[in-house]
Amino acid sequence: MEIPRGNSREDIKARRIIIKDYYAKWISEHQDKMVWNKSLEAFIHVKNTSINEILGHAPKSVEATAAQFHLTKILSDARLVDQWPPKHGDKNQKVFSKVFLLKWRQCRLLVGFQKSKGEYVLYYISGGQKKEKPPGSDF
Repeated sequence: MEIPRGNSREDIKARRIIIKDYYAKWISEHQDKMVWNKSLEAFIHVKNTSINEILGHAPKSVEATAAQFHLTKILSDARLVDQWPPKHGDKNQKVFSKVFLLKWRQCRLLVGFQKSKGEYVLYYISGGQKKEKPPGSDF
């Protein structure tokens, strides 16, 4: 599949559709919507909030769009790099007691820990661009 490389509204919209279609296919193949992460030694859950966060930011970047196609591998093999408390005042992070940064190749993965459910939840996957900061992070 060819990913549009431009920055026009049409290109961003097309990348958003590509990501949305990919996640629909991924969920049909992974109905439990989770993958075991070797570094955390826990399952990382992909929830609707995960997909919404990714759909809000990833289509703006060709690299972030392309990274989504490695979702299972990234969730499985990403290595823990850092952790911090959730960003105060961020409504999307308020459900997490901690936020974890994991890396796979040049991709950055943010995972939140929901203490109330004891679950690690995917928050965002970046494509590894040097200028991009995942939403809500301070690194």
